[in-house]
Amino acid sequence: MPQVNSVLGTHRPRRDLALLLLASFLLCVPLLAALNTIKRESFGTTSDGQPVDLYTLSNSSGTELRVTNYGGIIVALRVADRNGKLADIVLGHDELKGYFNNPPYFGAIVGRYANRIAGGKFKLDGAEYHLATNNGPNSLHGGLKGFNQAVWNTSTSSGSDGDTVAFSYTSKDGEEGYPGNVQIKVSYTLTKHNELIVDYVATTDKATPINLTQHTYFNLQGEGAGNVLRHEIRLNAEHYTPVDKSLIPTGEILTVKGTPLDLTSPTAIGAHIDSTFDQMALARGYDHNYVIIRTNDFLKFAARVREPISGRVLEVYTTEPGIQFYTGNFLDGSIKGKQGHVYQQRSGFCLETQHYPDSPNHSNFPSTILRPGTTFHSTTKYRFLVDPTSK
Repeated sequence: MPQVNSVLGTHRPRRDLALLLLASFLLCVPLLAALNTIKRESFGTTSDGQPVDLYTLSNSSGTELRVTNYGGIIVALRVADRNGKLADIVLGHDELKGYFNNPPYFGAIVGRYANRIAGGKFKLDGAEYHLATNNGPNSLHGGLKGFNQAVWNTSTSSGSDGDTVAFSYTSKDGEEGYPGNVQIKVSYTLTKHNELIVDYVATTDKATPINLTQHTYFNLQGEGAGNVLRHEIRLNAEHYTPVDKSLIPTGEILTVKGTPLDLTSPTAIGAHIDSTFDQMALARGYDHNYVIIRTNDFLKFAARVREPISGRVLEVYTTEPGIQFYTGNFLDGSIKGKQGHVYQQRSGFCLETQHYPDSPNHSNFPSTILRPGTTFHSTTKYRFLVDPTSK
């Protein structure tokens, strides 16, 4: 009998603890559901009838992010100015159909290879691959139907630091000419610290180049509020990759010192944008890959932009080696965006964290080749601040 009591004394507390843990879990389930403040609604259907959703995330600061699983597009991003007034600071459209023909790639995830690949071809492991060309002789942002036109699978989650929408997509072997079946997951997290964290993960079953980025156009004064020439920018980059007349890198890595491309100290975007310097003339302004100064693979400061009227500030941190600074040079007034706003040249700017353009054709550039058994992982953080002293 003492032996039986001993056994019962050993198991009863474990059983009681298990029941207590189960009860606690069941009580927490409704609470966890309540913490998920992500709003989901219909955003229409594609031309072939696929349903598309719109997700809204917000935090206690009033910042609101609206994203859709069509192209992983950031549809709206409302951020407060120095007076607490919210404004949407990204260019785009009010309705899904506006994004169907989206040559500026407003707000989208772009890939399989962001930026340009010369002649739409590259060699890998002894084989030559021919890609769909959509930018003169070159392939741009994935080809004729890149990731910006895909309907992504979606999941949502909430944590102590914020809400997350995660998009996943399978890019099949041969899609737009690229080898390998590639599994991609891109997540957007809006934190309580007014940060938007974009996390990219990809795996493949065959060696392939991969270069993913986010193509949002920002105007920190507010979408539709005019051009961005008064914005002041600083880049953590002392070198850049110069381009030829079709905006393909020459393969050189040159210093920005002594050129209008030197943005190592705060500079108004409009200060030198119309320079006759050959690189500025070729791109009609800024459309260049900058080499970020870095000593490790961790998140590194890449850029800071300040808008003096609103006081809004955007800082960018990334694990990527480069950042493409683009000033909407090819917007020409032919596109009507939100609330009927006409997007003229330089209505917004992009800070596309990335590997260098055309890397598969330049052995001296950091490699973009993803192989089976390895994982592509990249993170970029957009941090939104207010400078109360701005005027």
